[in-house]
Amino acid sequence: QVQLVESGGGSVQAGGSLRLSCAASASTRSKYCMGWFRQVLGKEREGVAVVYTVGGSPYYADSVKARFSISTDNAKNTLYLEMNSLKPEDTATYYCAARFSWTPFCSLQQSDYSFWGQGTQVTVSS
Repeated sequence: QVQLVESGGGSVQAGGSLRLSCAASASTRSKYCMGWFRQVLGKEREGVAVVYTVGGSPYYADSVKARFSISTDNAKNTLYLEMNSLKPEDTATYYCAARFSWTPFCSLQQSDYSFWGQGTQVTVSS
């Protein structure tokens, strides 16, 4: 069992930046796919960015490419999402997720992930 705790959400104006953090109870030096997903009330949860914790390349949804950056700090067992040039349509509850994986092929499909955080709200005003 892996526990995930998100932090760093908040309210910003369009064009602003936020950094989300996800503290994991397991070592991120192990072989996990970890990622960020977001959900707006009444809509399906969508994948934003994922990364393999052992030397993998990040993968982003088209809607956030060049604006968001996912990274890990294995010394702190923490996953980050740096969000720049935020838009009102980025407003959502953001969730951290993880699954153990022998391979570095991580998907943006929420159904692939076993462990979830409680979510943190991001609100972007125009």
